[in-house]
Amino acid sequence: PESASSRQEKRGRRYPGEPRAAPQHTMLAVTLAALPSLLLSPSVPATGSSARAAAVRMAGDGPSFGDLDGSTARIGIIKARWHPEMSDSLIAGAKEALAACGVKEENIVETEVPGSYELPLAARYMALSGSVDAILPVGILIKGDTYHFEAISDSVSSGLMSVGMQTGVPILFGVLTCMSEEQARVRSIGPGNHGPDWGRAAVEMALLRQSAVGGPKSKFFMGFGDSGEDDAKPMTRPAERIGF
Repeated sequence: PESASSRQEKRGRRYPGEPRAAPQHTMLAVTLAALPSLLLSPSVPATGSSARAAAVRMAGDGPSFGDLDGSTARIGIIKARWHPEMSDSLIAGAKEALAACGVKEENIVETEVPGSYELPLAARYMALSGSVDAILPVGILIKGDTYHFEAISDSVSSGLMSVGMQTGVPILFGVLTCMSEEQARVRSIGPGNHGPDWGRAAVEMALLRQSAVGGPKSKFFMGFGDSGEDDAKPMTRPAERIGF
């Protein structure tokens, strides 16, 4: 039988004309040298103006809105007080859009809370008050060195969705969740301000709710059904009651 040493010798034998294999340590060195570029090149953040341009591109151009008549819409705005310069800019942009849609100033209800974590409960209180047709909570979350950002972002997103589903009042997601302060500024100040789109979305959802519950001069349910006079009459609503 062939000995172990003989088998080892055959495995290492190079025949005439056969190219010499690169030593294993050389191949490992080449692989390690290329590894950083393979791992990092797709995700290395840009800096300066290129970062701002990339951020705007990632955000996209936003949805398109038709002509919105917000003359009967009642809109609630809840502001989280962290990062006031940016949140004030977002709200200013939203209110400009509301005015352009014909929302009356007296039909805009504003309040504020300490931070984004408090937005869902405040939105629930406002929704249950029956004073608004849609609510725009505005907050800014910026990632830090701990898991706090992920915990708050998930809780706020889930909480706001839950309020809308439970109360039937549309709740917009006006909370920026950004990896850096620069990303937040790009999305809140200047041409990348998300506030105007949030304002128009609030009007559209307010009108959708009015249609669903029998708002003025609307079809009975989300535009479906006959367009006769009966469908244009507001639906009689039961007395307000908090709770289920």
